[in-house]
Amino acid sequence: MTERSLQITYRKGRPLAAYLYLAHPTGERSARTEPSPDGLVVVDYAADGHPIGIEITAPEAVTLERLNGVLRELGQSPLLETEFRPLTAA
Repeated sequence: MTERSLQITYRKGRPLAAYLYLAHPTGERSARTEPSPDGLVVVDYAADGHPIGIEITAPEAVTLERLNGVLRELGQSPLLETEFRPLTAA
């Protein structure tokens, strides 16, 4: 089982992109993606339709409140400030 975790890609010390892995069976792959209207986040869904991850395409523009709104829409628990802090630390 893959647990929820945040992976951040940096370039020149600044966050370039990030991916929030949601809890899902190990090895499960994305079968469908759905971008938000503003294009700041993209949700990946498994073949059975449940969300498996959220790509954050513009980390500097996405707030904790914005990300938690997406998580709420997906029926996921909110991200804690301490979990989000690496995105704002650079």
